[in-house]
Formats: sequence, structure tokens, C-alpha cells
Amino acid sequence: MGAMQVPADAYYGAQTQRAVENFPISDLRFPRAFIRSMGLIKWAAARVNQETGALDATLARAIQQAAREVADGALDGQFVVDIFQTGSGTSTNMNANEVIANRAAELLGKTPGQKAVHPNDHVNKGQSSNDVIPTAMHVAALEQIERALLPALRGLHRALTVKAKQFDRIVKIGRTHLQDATPIRLGQEFSGYARQIELAIGRIERCRPSLEELALGGTAVGTGINMPPKFAGRVIALLNKETGLRFREAANHFEAQAAKDAIVETSGALKGLAVALFKIANDVRWLGSGPRCGLGELQLPETQPGSSIMPGKVNPVIVESVCQVAAQVIGYDATIALCGLLGNFELNVMMPVMAYDLLQSIHLLAAAADNFTRRCIAGLTADEARCYAMIEQSLAMCTALAPVIGYDNAAAIAKEAYKTGRTVREVAKARNLLPGKKLDDLLDPWRMTEPGG
Repeated sequence: MGAMQVPADAYYGAQTQRAVENFPISDLRFPRAFIRSMGLIKWAAARVNQETGALDATLARAIQQAAREVADGALDGQFVVDIFQTGSGTSTNMNANEVIANRAAELLGKTPGQKAVHPNDHVNKGQSSNDVIPTAMHVAALEQIERALLPALRGLHRALTVKAKQFDRIVKIGRTHLQDATPIRLGQEFSGYARQIELAIGRIERCRPSLEELALGGTAVGTGINMPPKFAGRVIALLNKETGLRFREAANHFEAQAAKDAIVETSGALKGLAVALFKIANDVRWLGSGPRCGLGELQLPETQPGSSIMPGKVNPVIVESVCQVAAQVIGYDATIALCGLLGNFELNVMMPVMAYDLLQSIHLLAAAADNFTRRCIAGLTADEARCYAMIEQSLAMCTALAPVIGYDNAAAIAKEAYKTGRTVREVAKARNLLPGKKLDDLLDPWRMTEPGG
């Protein structure tokens, strides 16, 4: 295709440079987690090729050292190809092959760029972009889920559980349809939030078996052409030892390369988490609205001034950050679902953007959940007096009277209370429908938060 001018200080070569020129689309590049996975795959492949005699030992050791440098982040600046590139990710696979080949040549005292270590014949031996890129997607995603996302979510679950216990003695008004409903304990409300996160953790954990299946070994179209016997299994065993995870060769390589259903499934679980986080954060925002003219049942930690013009104003900025992350992740999921449709015959050709969006979702959710825990949930307090005051003002208190005096009589009390500005208790006492002690027992807010109350 003609000569290419490559920067003199670059470890990458002509194929990478051609991709840089072909795809001047964005400033988006593969994140650190993906580059780490590419380095680990190339390292493990070179080691297996050395052990089987498929590569000269000296050459293979240099490739392994260079690949380790890629995995450890020493060569991140050499990964210059745009996310919006060839749909197989071939440009990024060749970017890795060229960087590792030229760095290995340098380690051997050879001149980079002269192919003393060949990016295709040596670094890519036994592999194809079509099985390496989906393998890197799974390895990077599961590592980030296990190392970052799940620990952050478990921390958030613990914090919400602590608040559920701490707030359990505080009775407040419940709300349905954004209208007053029967009383609920603040702790009960927070127990619901804790359970949401617990269930979200379970959904994400159930994606493990799908992500643990790796496409490595299918090479071009799933048949394994040009792959040495047992190559994939041995490479995967090294990846497992290195990551501490339990990857395995795909049960069917044709599915593993033609479809990206595991990525779609995982993204769906992340979207579910995003929805849960949005609901919790938005509730906390509303419950802390005020400080004088809102609900004001919760008091959020003050983190920064809220206005450039209104002195003393403090906004719920942490929960707003969480809500924005949730919206972004929901958008990423829509993109990933559309990308999953493009599994044409033997290969999905939307893998780079799928990988980027999935890894961004994991990263953003992990960071947002951890920040939400530390800067908001852990410091929440409740305004007990306000909680109790709003219960007494609620018209929904008449619900407890209905089984005794009938629905219509209770509704009439509620309507009169609303028209006159009095409480349900005051109207009921004035109507003298029930003895005073009986009325007080029925209108006991705590009693209403228990089954049968």
C-alpha cells in the first residue's frame, strides 16, 4: 500500500500509523484495563510458543518482557489508534504487535523497525485479531468488575445497611405517586435501598460464567486455523494464574467470535445497577431537599458551595454526579445493544466501541458508587423532628381508621382536615367517633409501620 512515515521515536510501525491516518475521528483511545489485557495475552502467547518450541527461546523471552511492559503500563503512550476504527479491532491488535515486536528487538540489541522480531510471524503467532480482541474484552471487563466495581458496591451496600439500622427508630411519612401515604420508618426505606444494591451485585456476579469464556483459539473464523495444538488452553491457564480469575476456552468458538452476547448481557446488568443507583440517589436528593422549603427529612453532608450568586446555598452535588453517571451508562448500554446486532456471519464488527463503552461503564459506576458512599451516604443524618411533624400533618393517617369506622367516614375526616387545615387526629377527636385512647392507639405512627398495624 506504499511507504508510511512513522515517528522516529515510536515503537509502533506502518500498520499502526496507517490506522492513525485512516481514523482521525475522536480523542478516544482504549483504556488502561484493555491495554493491560492485550499485554497479558501477548505475554502468555509468547511463553507458550517458547515452551512448545514454536519460537526461539531468546526471541520469545524478549517478546515476553516487552509484552510485560505493555501490561504494566510502561508503553501506554504508544497505543495511538482511535476507538472508531476497523470493527474487528485489527488496528489495535497490530498496534500491540508492532509495539511489542519493536521493543523486543530493542531489548535484543536490534534496530526497531527492521522486523528482527516480526509483529505477525512472532508476536501474533497462533492468534488472530478476531480472537485476541474479544478475549481482551472479556479479561479486561471481568478484572475491572472484580477489582473495582464489586468492592465499591459492597462498600455501598454496607453503608446503606448501617444507615438502615441507624434510622430504624425514626418514623416518617411514606409517599406514593409523590403524595402522602401511610407512615414508614426511615430505616425501612433505607433497607430497600440496601436490597437494591445487593440484588444488583447478584445480577453482575451472574455475568461471570459468560465473561469467563474466552474466544482465544478460534483465530480467524472460529476454526482455529494456524493455531498450534492446545495453544489456547495453555495461554488461558497462564492468564488465570496471572489474574487470579477462572477463564476457560469458549465452548463454541463460532459463537464466541460471531456474537457478543456476553458483553450485551454484562452491559444489561450494569444498566440495571445504573437504574438502581439513580433511584437511590434521586430519593436521597428529594428527602434532603430544602433546607427550609423542601422535604428536609435528611440532612446531606455539605461538600462545596452551591451557587455563584446565592450566598450560603449548598447543593446535593454528589447525588447529581451519581445521576449523571447513571444516565451515561444507560446510553452506553443502548450503544452496546446496537453493536451486538452487528455480528455478521463469523465476526462481530463493532468490538472496539463495545469494549470502550463497557469498560467506561464499569469504571464510572465503580467510581460513582465509591464516591457516593464516602461523600454522601456515610455522612447522612436525619431531622427527626421534621419527620414526626410531617406525619402528624399527613391526611394519609386516616388509613388506620378505615378498618374501624369505615372507608367513607375516614375519607370524610381526611377531606375536612384538608379543607380546615387541621390534622386527622384533631378532626377525629372533634367528631367523637372513637374513645380517646382507641383513637390514639390507631393513630400511633410506629404501629402503622408494622404488618397488621
